[in-house]
Amino acid sequence: DISLQNVERLPRLSRVAVCGGTHGNELSGVYLVRELLKVKKKKKKEEEDEDGGAMSVLLVLSNPRAMQQCLRYIDTDLNRCFTHACLIGPTLDKTPYEMRRARELNAMLGPKGSAGAMDLICDLHNTTANMGLSLITYSDHDWICMHIFRHLQARTHGLDRGGGSHLKSAQYDLKWVGPVGPQPHGVVRSNIYTTMKSGVQYMLDWVHFFNSGVIFDGGFMDVFTVVKHIDYPRDGETHNITAAIHPQLQDRDFCLLRPGDPLFQTFSGETLRYTGSEPLYPFFINESAYYEKGIALCLARKRPYKMSQIFKKYA
Repeated sequence: DISLQNVERLPRLSRVAVCGGTHGNELSGVYLVRELLKVKKKKKKEEEDEDGGAMSVLLVLSNPRAMQQCLRYIDTDLNRCFTHACLIGPTLDKTPYEMRRARELNAMLGPKGSAGAMDLICDLHNTTANMGLSLITYSDHDWICMHIFRHLQARTHGLDRGGGSHLKSAQYDLKWVGPVGPQPHGVVRSNIYTTMKSGVQYMLDWVHFFNSGVIFDGGFMDVFTVVKHIDYPRDGETHNITAAIHPQLQDRDFCLLRPGDPLFQTFSGETLRYTGSEPLYPFFINESAYYEKGIALCLARKRPYKMSQIFKKYA
C-alpha cells in the first residue's frame, strides 16, 4: 500500500485537445494536426481504444479561414478572443470572424470552466524569435501543466533555451501554449516541425503515464515569469519605429540582459542601452507578429518553482 499523505491527488485526464492553426500562418501546428488527423483516420480507431477508454484526443484546426489565406487572422487575433467578455457577447452580422470562431471553439472544447470542458488543451504556435521549444501556461498552480513541462524539459533538447515555462497573465488562452521557433511565418521548417511533433508526443506519453497511476515526484524547476514588455523607440509624430533590435541582442532569447547592455540600434546607427534597474531575461525578441502590438521583446524573471508530488485519484 503506497502512502500518499503528501501527494496531490488529481482527476484522470480523459479529454485532451491538440489545436493547430490558431494563427493561420504558423504552419508547424497546421501541418502537424493535419498529419495526426491523417494517422488517426488510417488507424480507424479513436485514441481512447489504445488506453482502455481512459483518454480521447481531439485534434482541432482552430482558424480554418486564416489557414486558407495563410494569414495570422482574418479580422482580429483569435488568441485574444477567449476572454469571458468575448465569449458571452451576442453574435451579430458585424461580429469579427475570429470572435465567432472563438465561441464555436468554446462550445467544442468547453464551455470554459464547465464540468464537460477538456481536461487539457495544447495550442501549437510558431514564433520568429529564437526561443526553441517553449511552453506558456497561465497559472503557477496548475500541477498537471507544470509536470508535463518538466517531463518535456527532461526529454527535449529544444527546451534548453526555454528552461521551463513562461507564466503569463490569463487575459487570453486556450489551456497551454507551445511556441516553437525560430521559423518565419508562412513557411514550415522540418526541424521546427519535428521538434513540435516530438513535444506533442511526449505530452501525450505523460498523460498515459499519469492515467496509469504513476506517482510524479516533486522538486524544483526553473520558470520565467513575465515582468513587462518593451516597445521599439518611435517617432513622436508619425509613431513609426526609429530603431531595430541591437545585433548583440538579436537571437539571444533567454540570455540575461543586464542594465547598460545594448538593446536597440537606431536607424542612424546610435546604440540605445537597457536602462532597467535589474537584470532580466528577454524572449519573443523581434517577433514579427508583435510589431502591430507594440512589443519588441518581453522581459521575465527566472525563478525556481517548487513542484508538488502528484498522483491520479483512484477511479
